[in-house]
Amino acid sequence: MGKNVNINAVYAPSEDVVARKIEDELIIVPLASGIGDMEDELFTLNETGVFIWERLDGKKSLKDLIDEISQEFDAPVDEISKDVIGFVEELLKRGMLVEVTT
Repeated sequence: MGKNVNINAVYAPSEDVVARKIEDELIIVPLASGIGDMEDELFTLNETGVFIWERLDGKKSLKDLIDEISQEFDAPVDEISKDVIGFVEELLKRGMLVEVTT
């Protein structure tokens, strides 16, 4: 896992981004230079990404979030875990998520 995603850690959106929902998509806009500029300045999430983003609230661990999503969609935890960790890893790499210290 490239950016040291910790399954027991708690993650939340960075204060350096603003997210706006437009129809079924969420657009994340960086407020600070150097955030999100790996490919382009805006980052768009689809419906699945929005579902996960809205639950990265800085209150529950990634493990709890994965369990919740697995139950919500009646899907195997291993499959959900792989997808969610990959998603979180990408957002961390782009500086759009931060690990919350409790």
